[in-house]
Parts: sequence; C-alpha cells; structure tokens
Amino acid sequence: MEKEALRNSRILIIDDQPANVHLLERILRLGGYLQFKGLMDSTEAVEVFKEFKPDLVLLDLRMPRITGFDLLSQFKLFVPDGAYLPILILSADLSQPSKQKALSLGAKDFVTKPFDNTEVLLRIENLLETRWLHTQLMEHNHILDRKVRERTQQLVDAQFEIAKRLALAAEYRDDSTGQHTYRVGRLAGLIAGGIGLPDSQVELIQEAAPLHDVGKIGIPDSLLLKPGKLTPNEYEVVKTHTAIGARILSGSNHPLLQMAERIAQHHHERWDGSGYNAIQGDDIPLESRIVAIADVFDVLTHERCYKPAQSYDESVKEIRRCRGRDFDPHLVDAFLRLTQNNDLKNLSASIRDDVELTPQGNPSFQI
Repeated sequence: MEKEALRNSRILIIDDQPANVHLLERILRLGGYLQFKGLMDSTEAVEVFKEFKPDLVLLDLRMPRITGFDLLSQFKLFVPDGAYLPILILSADLSQPSKQKALSLGAKDFVTKPFDNTEVLLRIENLLETRWLHTQLMEHNHILDRKVRERTQQLVDAQFEIAKRLALAAEYRDDSTGQHTYRVGRLAGLIAGGIGLPDSQVELIQEAAPLHDVGKIGIPDSLLLKPGKLTPNEYEVVKTHTAIGARILSGSNHPLLQMAERIAQHHHERWDGSGYNAIQGDDIPLESRIVAIADVFDVLTHERCYKPAQSYDESVKEIRRCRGRDFDPHLVDAFLRLTQNNDLKNLSASIRDDVELTPQGNPSFQI
C-alpha cells in the first residue's frame, strides 16, 4: 500500500532546460511514477504549484528571471504549518554557500547535474517515503488529539451533568416544580441576547445560569424552608450558599463551568454595592448581573415557602423600581424591552410551568 501511494505522488519538475525536464520525466516514468508535471518557465511556477499541489518538487536553482532561491521563498508561503513538502534541488552549482542558502529556504536534498538515474530515483523515493511517514504520523496525531478532545469533553460533560443534578436537587427543596433553574437560564439568555452579546456567549450564559443556586445543597432545610423571616444569624448562614456554590464549581478549565462559578459566587451582588460581598457596578461580572435580574424576577413571580407569588405586572414594576440600585440600568432596560413582545409572558409556558401567576402582596428578598 505504501509503494502504491508513493507511485501516485504528484511530482513537479521546474528547470529552464527542456532536455533536463524531458530526462527527469523519462526517469520518473521508468521508475513507475504516474503523476508528474514538467515546467520550464519559472514565472509560472507559483501558480502551477498552487494548482498542482505537489508532494515533491524537483527544482533547478539557476534560472533566468525567477531563480530557484526565489521560488523556495515563495513556496513556503503556501505550505501549511506542520506539513512536510520535500524539495529536491537539481543544480551544477552545489557550492557550500548555495547549499546553505537552499537549506535555509526549505530544500531537503540535492542532486548534482549531470544526473545519475539511479541516484535520482533513490533520492526521490527516500524523500517521498519521508513525506508519507510524516503524513501518517500527522494523521495519527490528529486522531489521538481528537480522541483526547472527545474524552476531555466527556469528562467536562459528566462534571457539568453532576453539577446540574446537584443544582436541581437543591432547587427541589424550595421549589416544588424544580423548574426555577431552567426559567432563570432561559431568561438570562434572553437578556444576554437583548444587549447584543454574541450567540456563543448567550448560549454559555443560558447554560451556566441554572447552576446559580447549586450552593443551596449545603444550607440546612430548617433555614431554606423556614416560612417566616430569617434572623440576622440565619440570614448570614443562608448567604453562604454563594460561596458553597462557587467551591463546588471551582477548579474546572471549561469556560462554561468557570462562568457558572462566577455566577454562583456573585449573583447576589447589587449594582450599588449593597449585595453579599459589597461589589458594585461593572466590577460585578456581567453574567452575574444578568442572572441577578433573572433570578429575582422568577422568585417574584413564583410562590416560595416564605412568600406568595406576585403578579407579572407587579414583578416587572419591581425590577424597574430597582434599576440603578440593585440592578445594572443597562440590563434592566434590556429586560424591560422583553416585556414589549411577550417574551417574558411566554417564558413559563415554554418550559411547561404549572404554577399560575396570581396577584399577591409584596415579595421578600431574603434569598
């Protein structure tokens, strides 16, 4: 199979002397090579090179107008990184300076004119075999790289799946539908898209946002499900869910989990610096500012053990009221634009939410 592949190699001959080109074509034909092209005008060499895509170039150095040295420099521009293109120099001038210059420009071997037929064939075969082995090695490395990437992605997917299940387990403790995380993710994606973020960033935020409350897995039920108002000490314990969530998600090299870690840590920061860690304004990660709005709006519009659900209209008004205080004004404006085309009203239905939105009293912002 290797011999057959070598005999099918494309060989480009460039020499301004017709006799030399015809001799090399005859040598190649006798050697069993099937695909070769002879060229005597070096000004056409680059275009022919790009079109023919040779596996080996037989190149004369001393030619009028464009020399072999010039062509060596130009051919390098069209050889992909990591590829091995052997160039066999054919010349009567193989002085040390010429050899050094040719080698520095990419030449791989030399044949002195006049040619010895056997030597030419042996050098051609050696160079083509080296190219074939290099190509096989590159393909093998490519396969290994792909397998490593696939395995790495599988590990990341497993890690992400575990985190999602932890988040869902935590969410079921204070959301009987278990859909809060999905709604927050969807709404965060809509807000991100509304400020013109690239689709890839929007998707990343939408996928990472559902993990915002994964740290609740470490909060006692007696506090998480307490129907009344939390004491100051209890509230401090509940606040640790952000740090717990960040620790659960930390240590990953994957952008999605890295973003999820930032969201878990900072989704309770406030624009004016009155949040959990007193970070304010643009110092709060953008994705965390987005999720803060999505999280609060969803909590407002759904019943929790410590509060009834609030109506859609009242919840929108509350987000507007907190513009510039709790929430990034620019993001609130993007959120409010969503109310103009029913994106928010359709959100719950699109996730098959079974909790009806009913007008109720003012919400609590304990968590």
